[in-house]
Amino acid sequence: MFIDQARIFVKGGDGGNGVVAFRREKYVPEGGPAGGDGGRGGNVIFQTDEGLRTLMDFKYRRHYKAERGTHGQGKNMHGAGADDLVVKVPVGTIIKDADSGEVLVDLNAPGQTFVAARGGRGGRGNARFSSSTHRAPSFAENGEPGKEAWLMLELKLLADVGLVGFPNAGKSTLISKISAAQPKIADYPFTTLVPNLGVVKMAPGETFVVADIPGLIPGAHKGAGLGHEFLRHIERTRMLIIILDCSGLEEREPLSDYESLLHELSLYRKDLLERPRIIAANKMDAPQAAERLESLRRSLPDLEIFPISALTGQGTKELINRVCQIISAIPETKVFTDEVTVTRFKEEVPFSIAKDGEDFVISGERIEKLVAMTDFDNDEALPRFQQIIEKMGLNKALREKGVQNGDIVRIRDLEFEYQE
Repeated sequence: MFIDQARIFVKGGDGGNGVVAFRREKYVPEGGPAGGDGGRGGNVIFQTDEGLRTLMDFKYRRHYKAERGTHGQGKNMHGAGADDLVVKVPVGTIIKDADSGEVLVDLNAPGQTFVAARGGRGGRGNARFSSSTHRAPSFAENGEPGKEAWLMLELKLLADVGLVGFPNAGKSTLISKISAAQPKIADYPFTTLVPNLGVVKMAPGETFVVADIPGLIPGAHKGAGLGHEFLRHIERTRMLIIILDCSGLEEREPLSDYESLLHELSLYRKDLLERPRIIAANKMDAPQAAERLESLRRSLPDLEIFPISALTGQGTKELINRVCQIISAIPETKVFTDEVTVTRFKEEVPFSIAKDGEDFVISGERIEKLVAMTDFDNDEALPRFQQIIEKMGLNKALREKGVQNGDIVRIRDLEFEYQE
């Protein structure tokens, strides 16, 4: 099954908790704090794999969560970091933020990696909080929560050559003749419901990849037929072969089909018409094909037109020899689109305050992280939390918003009454 889109959830592993511990050796009176730090949580990392051609695995598993780090221990022993979760995807996978649609990365090279969700750092043990004024702290941090996000994966096949033509023009028959691909072939429209890839072997070590792109009919750029589903796969091809039915058996006019195909491609992406293209005049084994071929050549004198019969193999060798020559002269950088890694630099806002009825709701990555890493069951941790939010300016901001004693304030799962 060919799947080229998937919506998934990823979460980095939480950091391990720091621990509260003190030295208890026999000859060490009043041993100091000795609680170790927690280990870092694992990252969720996407890595391209040349052996994959579809996103089918994501149809059956949509949640990917890395392991959390190990908790710290006494005697200043730190917890171990968790292993990263490596998720394999096909070359040509674009990863987007599922909510905003923002492109995060375009994985267009073998072995390329992208950290989709970072694991949280380990919480600090009580040994880290020892100071000249506080010799025996009895609190530690919880581990930092791992990052989480909903992502949209979108596959755009990487192929050197795209076969473009209306249904029943012979694209699937041609790719089966020139490569080892075995697509479904029949004499009715929309036999091909998924893109097919075939590797054409020339001289030893000389190959190129051909993609049979289904779904083109008038209106494909608007989503008619299978247009929106598969037009994206044309974007990465380095050249196009326009396959036209010259048999006349279905009352199709090759020139009209050619103009319609170019119109659909230009409406989808104008730069597709800037790529090298040749015409394969197919079904030349039909009685009326020669006459239609001559008419096509008179109408398009500046284009290379190769008469072929995908069914019998007539002319296919000359066609692929010419394709190989053209491909060898095109820089490989032409294969990639303008979608690249997006690095987002956002000004950090420590918190924001909103009203939910009479309650004050505080949100923000920094303040929510502080809440998650504070052990509120520890008597010493609470004063430290209050000291930090005072330095952050939270109390001042709440007063400016009109908070009164007894009002409810919520941060993540934490709810408390405000008191001056």
